Amino acid sequence: MMLHIKGQISIPEKEIELQPIRASGSGGQHVNKVSTAVHLRFDINASSLPQNYKEKLLTWEDQRISDDGVIIIKAQSFRSRAKNKKDSHDRLRELILAATVVQKKRVATKPSRNSAKRRMDSKTKQSKTKSLRGRVKFDKD
Repeated sequence: MMLHIKGQISIPEKEIELQPIRASGSGGQHVNKVSTAVHLRFDINASSLPQNYKEKLLTWEDQRISDDGVIIIKAQSFRSRAKNKKDSHDRLRELILAATVVQKKRVATKPSRNSAKRRMDSKTKQSKTKSLRGRVKFDKD
């Protein structure tokens, strides 16, 4: 079985380590006796991902990626282990895709002459309005 990431890129199931754990939080007797939550561990360095994906993931700032290059995801949203396993796989896929998105270069633009004129006219008008709010001076003639 393979976890499909994008295009021809996929991760073999043997590279993903899943460990069932007991879920935290409320739930009564069920949560105390059944290990439905899942800890997913994925070693980036030992994986078969393309080198550029590995580099981007290792340099990406995310709390789920440890210092030694292991992605750790805890899935405990559902009451069944199968749903939590699917959820953890989906979250791993989303994390890899998000880390490898190429940001578009920002092109610096200059405001148009008319927009600059409108801005200055607005500031001048506001200045005149505020200056009229001052104390009224009477001339002594």
